[in-house]
Amino acid sequence: MKNETNVYHITYYTADKSASIFFWGCNFSCKGCIRKLDVLDYHLKDTDKKSKKVVFLDFEEIIKRVIPLEPKRVVFRGWEPTLDPDLPKLAASFHDEFKTWNYLTTNGFTIPSLNDVDEIEISIKAYSDEIHRDYTGKSNKRVLDNFINVYEMDVKLRAETILIPNYIDSQEIELIARFISRVDPAIPFRIDGYVPIPGTPWRPPTQEEMDGAVDAARKYLKNVSRLDGSVSFKGEVLKIV
Repeated sequence: MKNETNVYHITYYTADKSASIFFWGCNFSCKGCIRKLDVLDYHLKDTDKKSKKVVFLDFEEIIKRVIPLEPKRVVFRGWEPTLDPDLPKLAASFHDEFKTWNYLTTNGFTIPSLNDVDEIEISIKAYSDEIHRDYTGKSNKRVLDNFINVYEMDVKLRAETILIPNYIDSQEIELIARFISRVDPAIPFRIDGYVPIPGTPWRPPTQEEMDGAVDAARKYLKNVSRLDGSVSFKGEVLKIV
């Protein structure tokens, strides 16, 4: 009997020789989730997005697809990778087969075994619980607690959030940054510009608003970066599955 996973999509980034493994499903209901816009890798060419049929891969098929790539880095992303009980097993297999640097992106609500995860990026959607509940449908208490707990583990920790003008704005970003600084001001923090999702009332941030959010975070943190239209993309992204 095949061991079907939540994995439905794999891409390869030539710039850093990394394989991105996409997992279906989430425990949040984020109003501005990029997956509502596109279930495939956002960086793929439009010609690679003609078919968006979702087919779940079994464990052996994932390994078979990734082996020829000989990746140096594997990124577990999606929706939410931590919902898949096979995630730790996949991470261990990539470590054993390729000695990869395993990078997990997560909303932080659930933390699996990190024995074979080298780096984890936790997305803190909002510091204010009221805003977090409104945006995701869940309280942020577990996320903030887990963020502190992961910091105590032997894994590199990063943080991320999305700037949404007049909602999760620079003031909210500053609150997130202040929280992170209380854990460790050296933790890297990335601010992503919001990509409009149909049915939501928000617009993308301006460059001035991005600058303001970065400046607000830098009051507390040593390493703040941004991801928006002003950042150039290097190399190619290839669709594997």
